[in-house]
Amino acid sequence: MYSDFNFAERLASLREQRGVPARDMSLSLGQNPSYINKLENGKAMPSMEVFFYICDYLHVSPAEFFDEKKKAPAKLREISEECQGLSGESLEHLLFIIRAMSRPHF
Repeated sequence: MYSDFNFAERLASLREQRGVPARDMSLSLGQNPSYINKLENGKAMPSMEVFFYICDYLHVSPAEFFDEKKKAPAKLREISEECQGLSGESLEHLLFIIRAMSRPHF
C-alpha cells in the first residue's frame, strides 16, 4: 500500500499548501534551518516524534498525511467544519455545486 508513497513529495505538497517556506517550518519545529529541505530532498527521514510534530504543524493527522487521495486534507476538514451548521437544503445545494465542479469539463 505505501510502497509507492513518496514521503518527500507529500511533505513538500502539504507544506506548500500551507504557504510556509521550508526554513520557517524547520525553525518552527525547533530544527536547524535546512531540516525540512533535507526531508524534501530525500536526504533524511524524521523520527516518529518529529513526524507527529510535522503533522500537527501542517494541521493533518498522520493518516491524512499518508492518504494521497486527499490532496488538501486541512482544507477538506475546514470545509467539513464550516458545513456543520448548514441546513439539509443548503447541504444539498453545496453537494450539487461540488458534483458539478468535479465533472470533467470539455
